[in-house]
Amino acid sequence: MKKLIYLLPFLFFGTILRAQDYNTAIGLRAGETSGLTIKKSIGNSSALEGILGFWRHGVSATLLYERYMPTANIAGLSWYYGGGGHAAFENTFYRGYYWYNGDRYYYYENGGMGLGIDGIVGLEYKIPRAPIAFSLDIKPFVEFNTNGGVWTSFDPGLGLKVAF
Repeated sequence: MKKLIYLLPFLFFGTILRAQDYNTAIGLRAGETSGLTIKKSIGNSSALEGILGFWRHGVSATLLYERYMPTANIAGLSWYYGGGGHAAFENTFYRGYYWYNGDRYYYYENGGMGLGIDGIVGLEYKIPRAPIAFSLDIKPFVEFNTNGGVWTSFDPGLGLKVAF
């Protein structure tokens, strides 16, 4: 019985504390990985976020698992961290031209595919009584691509989502 009394506050607060004030959010992320984002709550303080990123010559798909924690007794403000992975696809594209013996030659770079490991840490503010959430995060990644390259980035981003 004594153990139950000690455990009761953790059970009570563990079920009513919820860092996110919504179940699903859809919006945009601006940063190195810019594009459409959808976030789905999968528990009291966990979410899955998918980002479909676009850039001039390619597209990427990222899936992240995120844990949320309330911050500083400010309603709607929480910080989060997590990790996941991505796949990126790049088209063949025109890189430029060069001259050789008076002739002009065009230089193209072959596209490829990359697989990467991502982390994420950030802050999110869901406006109370409004269906809008803002986020500011850093999403560092390491990517290995078929061209033999390894890419790394801190990938900071700013998000705007409609939450419901």
